[in-house]
Amino acid sequence: MASKPQPPLMKKHSQTDLISRLKSRKILGVGGEDDDGEVHRSKISQMLGNEMKFAVREPVGLRVWILISAVGFTVMALMALVLPNQLYEVVFEEELSTTSISVRLYGGALLSLALIMWNGFYTAEKVIIQWTLLSEACYFAIQFLVTSITLMEIGILPNTAILLLLSRVLFLAVTMAYYYHLGRKAKKV
Repeated sequence: MASKPQPPLMKKHSQTDLISRLKSRKILGVGGEDDDGEVHRSKISQMLGNEMKFAVREPVGLRVWILISAVGFTVMALMALVLPNQLYEVVFEEELSTTSISVRLYGGALLSLALIMWNGFYTAEKVIIQWTLLSEACYFAIQFLVTSITLMEIGILPNTAILLLLSRVLFLAVTMAYYYHLGRKAKKV
């Protein structure tokens, strides 16, 4: 008994069969848009998510601004800790009549803020950068108010104090602009 040779099996090429491929993708739940309007190419990307939505689009110059702030806060903190009398004389153009502990405490607070700035400079997380900018903005606003009230109580208005107040307003504006820009939602492409 001779066995009949079997005809070769006809393989279905699902990669080339468009209807079969679309049916498979529909069953798997990929290829269509999700609630956010994203089209996933595979089930894995659908489960893991799109890493592009977590990437921070930083405004131009943000890292430079945070670096300048970190260096500035560190330098001012060290000056307040090491040379408190000279720092007070530069701003208010008079000698510090009381103990220098208050200026040194100010230096300690500035050093703490400087550490926050350095952390914000080295991180890639959007939330930490936003909190860093918000901390900086709060500092500039509070320093502006405290310095203004102190100058009104003393009754003098030295040029260096005016320059300090104007610089604080400028720094507050730049910081808030970066904070606002970083907090905006990116437009979908």
